[in-house]
Amino acid sequence: MKKNLLEVLRIGIFYDGYYFYKISNYYKYEHEKKSRISISGLHEYIRHEIAGLTQIDVRRCQIIDAHYFKGRSSARELGDKVQSERVFEDILMRENIVTHYLPLRYSENQVVQEKGIDVWLALEAYELAIYKKFDILVLVAGDGDYVPLVRKLHTLGTQVMLLCWDFSYHNESGGIMETRTSRQLLDEVFFPIHMHQKMDQEDSIIKDLFVPEKTWTNFPAHASPELNNESAPETGGSLGEEFVSVIFSINQNGFGFIKDEERNNIFFHYSTVTNHDFSELKSGMKVKYMVEEDEERSKRDEALRFRARKVTVLDDI
Repeated sequence: MKKNLLEVLRIGIFYDGYYFYKISNYYKYEHEKKSRISISGLHEYIRHEIAGLTQIDVRRCQIIDAHYFKGRSSARELGDKVQSERVFEDILMRENIVTHYLPLRYSENQVVQEKGIDVWLALEAYELAIYKKFDILVLVAGDGDYVPLVRKLHTLGTQVMLLCWDFSYHNESGGIMETRTSRQLLDEVFFPIHMHQKMDQEDSIIKDLFVPEKTWTNFPAHASPELNNESAPETGGSLGEEFVSVIFSINQNGFGFIKDEERNNIFFHYSTVTNHDFSELKSGMKVKYMVEEDEERSKRDEALRFRARKVTVLDDI
């Protein structure tokens, strides 16, 4: 890829929003980083990665367009969470990301389904690649349904970089939750970037991929699971407030519950225990902990649910 000294390398970024949502949740709740992905940090990483791959000065690697596609519930279904959706949209807007939403649909069994997002993303990406003449289109996705898009982009002379993550973890029921990138998609793109490997490295660019801890108080309630400016949990207190109670139950699959009548008991994962091995924990042990909203359980139960972080055993009753 040859560019004259004054020419800009034109980059377009396209997010599969639900895919990015899952990745951000994984790094916040399951990975040892315990932090969300920073969109501004991700964009800066993309520019530096492309500069290194193409041997072009990073100042000439410019993101000229970015788009985010996701299914969304109606305002009536979101209820109080409308505000958190708006906060996340503000974050996207500050990063000059254009949002595209389609209404979530329900199957006959009332299972939420996201229909048509991949088709819409593909159509917009192909059309914009024609009009804006992207040199490189960055796809934040992992689904094999995007293979036809990649092939069509190649006919335009637009090279495709794929940011993808592979990981697995145990959910609160002990089942294995797994995210794997389509092998066919990896084979089709020009620049496959395995982000789960990159993000475990230690350097300044990687560090900026994560949202730093904040010390804010009185932040809006019901923070979106996608928020990249991390907010205080809705606990009735400020960020950093600790609670004391006892372990209500332990499950051998790596999770348990803390007795908390005000919040309908608090779920905790083995990775949040700070001073004991999980195998040493027993019901009745006194613990201190912080809380944050458990977005997945809240959505599933259609009621506000919480999970604990930084669980510290105070005694061995």
